[in-house]
Amino acid sequence: MNLIAAVDENWAIGNQGKLLVSIPNDMKHFREETTGKVVVLGRKTLQTFPQGMPLKNRTNIILSRDEGYAVKDAVVVHSVEELLEELKQYDSGDVYIIGGESVYRQLLPYCDTAHVTKIDHAYQADAYFPNLDRDPDWEVTADSEEQTYFDIPYRFLQYQRKR
Repeated sequence: MNLIAAVDENWAIGNQGKLLVSIPNDMKHFREETTGKVVVLGRKTLQTFPQGMPLKNRTNIILSRDEGYAVKDAVVVHSVEELLEELKQYDSGDVYIIGGESVYRQLLPYCDTAHVTKIDHAYQADAYFPNLDRDPDWEVTADSEEQTYFDIPYRFLQYQRKR
């Protein structure tokens, strides 16, 4: 399975339920990676989407502890075990964990690839992605040229779990 996230230099991913910054090229990268694939996200992350609706042209699987929670055009599961059972019907290479913080932390052990947009800036934040640079099980296997959005430098990195 894959993880995909944009992080700042402190591995922050959000603040008060919002992304830290919206970089058009990062959004394009996200769309290109996930369109036609399976995205796994938490209820709070879904609520940050336009009209709180699932992403188009993807299979959306929402992880929520609320047994009564239902979402049109999405599959809702209530535990990691139920999620893993649901995911058996898909190629694991087509599954992308897209947030938020608790979903990333719960599913990191099941993933072997992370697509990380690393933003060279520190933002005010209250949500974080696991720091893969400090995790001995992960290594950078691809690194793009540095790009800039206004005055914000960023790079697209790919991490792989070491075998």
